[in-house]
Amino acid sequence: MLLLLFEWIQSMGWKLPSAFTYFSTRMILSATTALLLTIFLGPRFIKKLYEMKIGQEIRSVQDCPLLAELHGKKKDTPTMGGILILFSMAISLFLWMDLTNVFTWILLLTTIVLGCLGAADDSLKLRYKNSKGLKARKKMAVQVGFSALIALYLLCPAFTQSIGGKKFFRAPTAKEQILEPREGKRPLIHAKTFTTQEYTQQFYFPFIKGPLFSFPLILSFLFIIFVITGSSNAVNLTDGLDGLAAGCLVMVSLVLAVFAFLSNHIDLARYLNILYIEGSGEIAVYLFALAGAALGFLWYNGYPAQVFMGDTGSLALGGILGVSSVLLRREVILAIAGAIFVAEALSVILQVLSYRYRNKKRIFLCAPLHHHFEYKGWPETKVVVRFWIISLLFAIIAIASLKLQ
Repeated sequence: MLLLLFEWIQSMGWKLPSAFTYFSTRMILSATTALLLTIFLGPRFIKKLYEMKIGQEIRSVQDCPLLAELHGKKKDTPTMGGILILFSMAISLFLWMDLTNVFTWILLLTTIVLGCLGAADDSLKLRYKNSKGLKARKKMAVQVGFSALIALYLLCPAFTQSIGGKKFFRAPTAKEQILEPREGKRPLIHAKTFTTQEYTQQFYFPFIKGPLFSFPLILSFLFIIFVITGSSNAVNLTDGLDGLAAGCLVMVSLVLAVFAFLSNHIDLARYLNILYIEGSGEIAVYLFALAGAALGFLWYNGYPAQVFMGDTGSLALGGILGVSSVLLRREVILAIAGAIFVAEALSVILQVLSYRYRNKKRIFLCAPLHHHFEYKGWPETKVVVRFWIISLLFAIIAIASLKLQ
């Protein structure tokens, strides 16, 4: 919104510092805005949740006796704190992002749809005692349906062209630049421009220059659905200990933001042998807002937590990471930087499969993975800090892939 105001003031003949239009400046301002809003609105928001008696339910003694004992003191701690995170991010979006860029609207739509899905799930858990919220099939149907809508926009030329001419929905393009070294001369630059459909079908793998292969259309469609839905649910499963999900979200979002920023700069993209994606800097601005809001939320969510983000936050934030990685063609980078999220999701999948097909035998003492270590006697704070360290290590590996290719 401020960019539109800036352009209008300039059209009136007034001179303003152009630094506020730079992506780097807006990334910093976006993170700062979200961070300060979350911290300063936190006390009133938490107080309101207490007044509304929006308290967290813990696993019953029948399901998990040890967890019920370890987490008993967390009962009635306010949940749905994700509303605060998403609100702060939305304010940052409207203030610092380009409202004429399609990435802005895709990310806003992701926030609204998956945030509302999580809120509905949380509300059912709070309204009805012993309720597990929305049925898994209904929740998955909404996630898959929304992911399919994103895939349709990126992969269907007819759908893209029907709305692509409008100012707010102009389809993004990408450019691949290859340097051909020549002895004693400046290297030749071979550039190829991709349409939205063409660059979306490319699969990029870290540490390898250029695309590894090109997906067939239907497989690309299914892959996008898998990444977005899987990312949303993986973050949701990780949100089980004080500060765990919020801390990991900060690191993963910053990694993707770096890739988004570099992909938006044509010279840096050529130097690093990565895909140039027009307008991807807006993704970086929003991911910085996510990092700032998650860091501000950690102020109140760190042990002992005063508030939990609930499904309202975890489903939406995980979905935003998934959508961002799809738009940037960096799905594997998301898997590397978000190794904790992947491990948590895999632990649940393996536990369920083992219980079902191995005569009720379990691989882990309890799933998701963080509860397994609690069962082994690790204090909650130790589990969280060690998972943060692992997350930071994999974030560094993801960033290192920019040069090691």
